[in-house]
Amino acid sequence: MEGKAVTGTLYVIGTGPGMPEQMTPEAARAVEKAEEFFGYFPYLDRLSLRGDQRKVASDNREELDRASAALARAAAGIDVAVVSGGDPGVFAMAAAVCEAIDKGPAEWRQVDLVVTPGVTAMLAVAARIGAPLGHDFCAISLSDNLKPWDVIARRLRLVAEAGLVIALYNPISKARPWQLGKAFEILREVLPASVPVIFGRAAGRPDEKITVMALSEADPAVADMATCVMIGSPETRVIDRAGKPNLVYTPRFHAGGNV
Repeated sequence: MEGKAVTGTLYVIGTGPGMPEQMTPEAARAVEKAEEFFGYFPYLDRLSLRGDQRKVASDNREELDRASAALARAAAGIDVAVVSGGDPGVFAMAAAVCEAIDKGPAEWRQVDLVVTPGVTAMLAVAARIGAPLGHDFCAISLSDNLKPWDVIARRLRLVAEAGLVIALYNPISKARPWQLGKAFEILREVLPASVPVIFGRAAGRPDEKITVMALSEADPAVADMATCVMIGSPETRVIDRAGKPNLVYTPRFHAGGNV
């Protein structure tokens, strides 16, 4: 009787926003265990690997191919890691790996899969500015590569009408230069002009830049692909502190009463 085939483990890890201290100990332990690392070039460069560990870098738009290549190696008995920035489950590689398993050969379903949570961009930005996520919030990717723009536009309007703080991922790129400006136009039709908008670029890294401006003045040119843009709700407040950076927070209670 043949024994059960031995597979490797596939770790899906997030490096956090980029500051080494913001990678979780669980993710760091996974890095120690893996033999091969699949990911986008800049994310792999954040790792300090041993000489016996191998990087397999690819372009940021090749998520499904990257996941499939990693699963094939894990199915062959190799311990591998798929690397994301931030949290691997937030607009990142955990979903791509699950999709590859769903659509792939039966043996990929036998691979031991370990997804390690990480610090996603909106949490890092929120921590640098105060507590804008203190009440209900949502995250929306502005990329229309995998979903049509009319779906994005409808969701933006609905969550703004619902009074949620909104964290925008993938706000702008050379290939998608107009979506953020259009998003601001949609939100200005629903939200007060004074609602604060936070542009959090590279939170926690040496090139960090946090900018806050009113929705009426929000300029898409402030953002790039390293920026998480957060739009407050009508209840989000800015605290002016003389000689110190302003704080932005959303009260824990709803204006109509405690929740």
